[in-house]
Amino acid sequence: MSAADQGGAPRPDWPLEVHGALRSAGISQVSYVPDAGHARLIRLCQDDPALRSVPLTSEQEGVGLAAGAHLGGARSVLLMQSSGIGNCVNALSMVQVCGFPFLTLVTMRGEWGEFNPWQVPMGQSAAQCLRTAGVIVEPVHEAGRIAPAVAAAARLAFDSSRAVAVLISQRILGAKSFAEH
Repeated sequence: MSAADQGGAPRPDWPLEVHGALRSAGISQVSYVPDAGHARLIRLCQDDPALRSVPLTSEQEGVGLAAGAHLGGARSVLLMQSSGIGNCVNALSMVQVCGFPFLTLVTMRGEWGEFNPWQVPMGQSAAQCLRTAGVIVEPVHEAGRIAPAVAAAARLAFDSSRAVAVLISQRILGAKSFAEH
Protein backbone atom coordinates (compact mmCIF):
# COMPACT_ATOMS: atom_id res chain seq x y z
CA MET A 1 0.00 0.00 0.00
CA SER A 2 1.23 3.44 -0.77
CA ALA A 3 -1.49 5.36 1.06
CA ALA A 4 -0.58 7.38 4.09
CA ASP A 5 -1.20 5.82 7.47
CA GLN A 6 -3.11 7.55 10.26
CA GLY A 7 -0.01 9.53 11.26
CA GLY A 8 0.44 10.93 7.74
CA ALA A 9 3.63 8.98 7.00
CA PRO A 10 3.76 6.81 3.87
CA ARG A 11 2.95 3.17 4.55
CA PRO A 12 5.45 0.56 3.41
CA ASP A 13 4.61 -1.39 0.27
CA TRP A 14 4.72 -4.61 2.28
CA PRO A 15 3.56 -6.90 -0.57
CA LEU A 16 6.48 -5.72 -2.72
CA GLU A 17 8.88 -6.11 0.20
CA VAL A 18 7.53 -9.59 0.99
CA HIS A 19 7.87 -10.60 -2.67
CA GLY A 20 11.54 -9.62 -2.47
CA ALA A 21 11.98 -11.54 0.79
CA LEU A 22 10.43 -14.66 -0.79
CA ARG A 23 12.75 -14.39 -3.80
CA SER A 24 15.77 -13.87 -1.51
CA ALA A 25 14.77 -16.97 0.47
CA GLY A 26 14.83 -19.10 -2.67
CA ILE A 27 11.07 -19.66 -2.84
CA SER A 28 10.10 -20.97 -6.26
CA GLN A 29 6.47 -22.03 -5.66
CA VAL A 30 3.63 -19.93 -4.22
CA SER A 31 0.28 -21.55 -3.50
CA TYR A 32 -2.79 -19.60 -2.44
CA VAL A 33 -6.53 -19.48 -2.09
CA PRO A 34 -7.57 -16.10 -3.55
CA ASP A 35 -7.70 -13.53 -0.73
CA ALA A 36 -8.13 -9.74 -0.78
CA GLY A 37 -5.46 -9.32 1.92
CA HIS A 38 -2.86 -11.09 -0.22
CA ALA A 39 -4.18 -9.78 -3.58
CA ARG A 40 -1.21 -7.55 -4.45
CA LEU A 41 1.34 -10.13 -3.30
CA ILE A 42 -0.44 -12.80 -5.35
CA ARG A 43 -0.34 -10.57 -8.45
CA LEU A 44 3.36 -9.88 -7.93
CA CYS A 45 4.03 -13.62 -7.68
CA GLN A 46 1.89 -14.41 -10.72
CA ASP A 47 3.79 -11.81 -12.76
CA ASP A 48 7.19 -13.17 -11.69
CA PRO A 49 8.45 -15.77 -14.19
CA ALA A 50 10.81 -17.19 -11.53
CA LEU A 51 7.85 -18.17 -9.33
CA ARG A 52 5.29 -20.86 -10.00
CA SER A 53 1.95 -19.58 -8.69
CA VAL A 54 -0.61 -22.28 -7.91
CA PRO A 55 -4.21 -21.34 -7.09
CA LEU A 56 -5.91 -23.76 -4.69
CA THR A 57 -9.48 -24.75 -4.02
CA SER A 58 -8.71 -25.32 -0.33
CA GLU A 59 -5.77 -24.45 1.89
CA GLN A 60 -4.83 -28.00 2.86
CA GLU A 61 -3.83 -28.60 -0.77
CA GLY A 62 -1.02 -26.10 -0.15
CA VAL A 63 0.39 -28.27 2.62
CA GLY A 64 0.65 -31.17 0.17
CA LEU A 65 2.22 -28.92 -2.46
CA ALA A 66 4.80 -27.75 0.07
CA ALA A 67 5.66 -31.37 0.85
CA GLY A 68 6.02 -32.16 -2.84
CA ALA A 69 8.14 -29.08 -3.45
CA HIS A 70 10.47 -30.07 -0.62
CA LEU A 71 10.77 -33.64 -1.94
CA GLY A 72 11.61 -32.18 -5.36
CA GLY A 73 14.28 -29.90 -3.94
CA ALA A 74 12.27 -26.67 -4.14
CA ARG A 75 10.97 -24.17 -1.59
CA SER A 76 7.31 -23.26 -1.29
CA VAL A 77 5.10 -20.82 0.59
CA LEU A 78 1.36 -21.04 1.26
CA LEU A 79 -0.60 -17.77 1.32
CA MET A 80 -3.91 -17.99 3.16
CA GLN A 81 -6.45 -16.18 5.29
CA SER A 82 -6.88 -17.13 8.95
CA SER A 83 -10.19 -18.86 8.20
CA GLY A 84 -8.22 -21.39 6.12
CA ILE A 85 -6.22 -22.60 9.10
CA GLY A 86 -9.13 -24.80 10.15
CA ASN A 87 -8.90 -26.52 6.76
CA CYS A 88 -5.20 -27.32 7.32
CA VAL A 89 -5.12 -28.78 10.83
CA ASN A 90 -5.16 -32.43 9.77
CA ALA A 91 -2.72 -31.87 6.89
CA LEU A 92 -0.30 -30.09 9.23
CA SER A 93 0.21 -33.37 11.07
CA MET A 94 2.09 -34.55 7.95
CA VAL A 95 4.47 -31.60 8.31
CA GLN A 96 5.24 -32.46 11.93
CA VAL A 97 5.52 -36.23 11.47
CA CYS A 98 7.61 -36.05 8.29
CA GLY A 99 9.70 -33.10 9.48
CA PHE A 100 9.77 -31.09 6.28
CA PRO A 101 9.98 -27.29 6.12
CA PHE A 102 6.72 -25.41 5.80
CA LEU A 103 6.19 -21.66 5.47
CA THR A 104 2.82 -19.93 5.45
CA LEU A 105 1.81 -16.28 5.42
CA VAL A 106 -1.61 -15.74 6.99
CA THR A 107 -3.73 -12.62 6.63
CA MET A 108 -5.81 -12.34 9.76
CA ARG A 109 -9.55 -11.86 10.06
CA GLY A 110 -11.74 -11.89 13.16
CA GLU A 111 -9.61 -9.28 14.87
CA TRP A 112 -9.64 -5.50 15.02
CA GLY A 113 -12.77 -4.00 13.48
CA GLU A 114 -14.10 -7.28 12.02
CA PHE A 115 -17.59 -6.97 10.53
CA ASN A 116 -18.28 -10.65 9.81
CA PRO A 117 -19.15 -12.74 12.89
CA TRP A 118 -18.24 -15.93 11.02
CA GLN A 119 -14.60 -14.80 10.84
CA VAL A 120 -14.20 -14.21 14.59
CA PRO A 121 -13.90 -17.77 16.00
CA MET A 122 -11.08 -18.91 13.70
CA GLY A 123 -9.41 -15.51 13.76
CA GLN A 124 -9.30 -15.58 17.55
CA SER A 125 -8.02 -19.17 17.72
CA ALA A 126 -5.68 -19.14 14.69
CA ALA A 127 -2.39 -18.81 16.57
CA GLN A 128 -3.40 -21.40 19.16
CA CYS A 129 -4.52 -23.88 16.48
CA LEU A 130 -1.24 -23.49 14.62
CA ARG A 131 0.84 -23.88 17.77
CA THR A 132 -1.13 -26.97 18.75
CA ALA A 133 -0.32 -28.40 15.31
CA GLY A 134 3.41 -27.81 15.95
CA VAL A 135 3.76 -24.62 13.93
CA ILE A 136 5.98 -21.77 15.14
CA VAL A 137 3.87 -18.59 15.03
CA GLU A 138 5.21 -15.09 14.35
CA PRO A 139 2.48 -12.42 14.65
CA VAL A 140 3.18 -9.08 12.92
CA HIS A 141 1.27 -5.90 13.79
CA GLU A 142 3.16 -3.26 11.75
CA ALA A 143 3.49 -3.17 7.94
CA GLY A 144 7.20 -2.31 8.09
CA ARG A 145 7.93 -5.48 10.04
CA ILE A 146 6.27 -7.97 7.68
CA ALA A 147 9.13 -8.49 5.20
CA PRO A 148 11.79 -8.93 7.93
CA ALA A 149 9.47 -11.38 9.70
CA VAL A 150 8.98 -13.32 6.46
CA ALA A 151 12.74 -13.43 5.83
CA ALA A 152 13.40 -14.69 9.37
CA ALA A 153 10.53 -17.20 9.17
CA ALA A 154 11.87 -18.57 5.87
CA ARG A 155 15.34 -19.03 7.38
CA LEU A 156 13.86 -20.79 10.39
CA ALA A 157 11.59 -23.02 8.29
CA PHE A 158 14.10 -24.03 5.61
CA ASP A 159 17.28 -24.17 7.71
CA SER A 160 15.64 -26.06 10.60
CA SER A 161 12.99 -28.11 8.74
CA ARG A 162 10.25 -26.59 10.86
CA ALA A 163 6.76 -25.28 10.20
CA VAL A 164 6.52 -21.50 10.58
CA ALA A 165 3.58 -19.13 10.12
CA VAL A 166 3.70 -15.34 9.84
CA LEU A 167 0.35 -13.89 10.94
CA ILE A 168 -0.34 -10.48 9.36
CA SER A 169 -2.62 -8.46 11.63
CA GLN A 170 -5.97 -7.18 10.45
CA ARG A 171 -4.86 -3.74 11.71
CA ILE A 172 -2.42 -3.65 8.77
CA LEU A 173 -4.95 -4.85 6.21
CA GLY A 174 -7.80 -2.67 7.45
CA ALA A 175 -11.28 -3.59 8.57
CA LYS A 176 -13.88 -4.40 5.96
CA SER A 177 -17.59 -3.61 6.14
CA PHE A 178 -20.81 -4.98 4.70
CA ALA A 179 -21.02 -1.82 2.55
CA GLU A 180 -17.87 -2.94 0.69
CA HIS A 181 -19.46 -6.20 -0.38
